[in-house]
Amino acid sequence: MIAVIPARGGSKRAAGKNRRSLAGTPLVALAVNVALEAGLESAVIVSTDSPEIAEIAEGAGARVILRPAELATDTASTEGVLLHVLDMLAAEGAAPQWVMTLPPTSPFRKASTVAAFVAEARRRPDDQDCLMSVTEDRGYYWRMSDNDGAIVRLFADAPRRQQDRVPLYEENSAIYLTKCAALRETGSILGNRVRGLPINRIEAFDINTEIDFRIAAAMADAMPELADV
Repeated sequence: MIAVIPARGGSKRAAGKNRRSLAGTPLVALAVNVALEAGLESAVIVSTDSPEIAEIAEGAGARVILRPAELATDTASTEGVLLHVLDMLAAEGAAPQWVMTLPPTSPFRKASTVAAFVAEARRRPDDQDCLMSVTEDRGYYWRMSDNDGAIVRLFADAPRRQQDRVPLYEENSAIYLTKCAALRETGSILGNRVRGLPINRIEAFDINTEIDFRIAAAMADAMPELADV
């Protein structure tokens, strides 16, 4: 099993986000620290095109694999990055069965949660191509039925009381654990069979914009109180 932290240098909505610091630690280093603490010491890889990010990642204890320019564009896929890493490892004679994807933009993800994903995949190895993190949502959803703003309930029989509703689950991108064979076969990080493990909204928080950074800074100050939310 390997953990891949995809961390390109460019970003339009938040410049240089993967190397920027939260509470004094760059986001990419936070991701490396979590993976190492979760017990993936020999298999933490940062894929990047940035010398600055590479230096930070190596200083945090990760191996760095530099990606080609075509995998560092705004339109490059995560799957392309993962397959590049697997191809580089294959050239060295390594063939991991699982790849865990840990985007640096989820800075509140816990090592215990990462370890729980590893344990669950090992407990039920044949039950999924991908085990991904999801967030439970018991919202009361409506959709617009026409262009004049009229709305109708998405689930007409949903109870009014939140606690009585059947939960929905949102893909949050904090953790993906994918069988390498399924990734190669389908070209998708999800493969054909997906299972979800719910994580809390704090761990699922995703930094993409400058506003997200400000929110994350406030959350970091309050983490002792929010750790179990």
